[in-house]
Amino acid sequence: MSSTAVLTPAELLSHWQGLRRVTRRVIEVFPEEHLHTFSVGGMRPFAALAAEMLAIAVPMAKQIAGGESTEYEGTPPATKAELLAKWDEATAELDTWYAKVAPERFGETITLFGQYTGTVWSQFFYAIDNENHHRGQGYVYLRALGIEPPPFWDRQ
Repeated sequence: MSSTAVLTPAELLSHWQGLRRVTRRVIEVFPEEHLHTFSVGGMRPFAALAAEMLAIAVPMAKQIAGGESTEYEGTPPATKAELLAKWDEATAELDTWYAKVAPERFGETITLFGQYTGTVWSQFFYAIDNENHHRGQGYVYLRALGIEPPPFWDRQ
């Protein structure tokens, strides 16, 4: 049985970075005064959600690329400006570490953060899905605050 790739690793990264640009725009429009405090239905504040996204993407790519495993560091930045700066730094780092993952490794089974086992593909998809989920929570928060979220389809 032959198989055909749906996405190349480069296409997956391009898709992911487009989604990260949308998430950045959510951070940009999120009111500073609500970043650490606003919650709906018992969900964590958006700063905590963003901190989780930061704690997953780059450390995961770094470990997959052959770097050492790091502990989860999900401490939210104190200000929106600091969060945006960390987001931009992580976006550049993601490109760097992801580029070091050889395409033939994407089917390899690995364990990340000492506990999460899956293929390289599934680990990257987990990070993307996690970010999409938390960005969606951010959309709910923005709407609850009376703010129109950025269009999710505009990934430029």
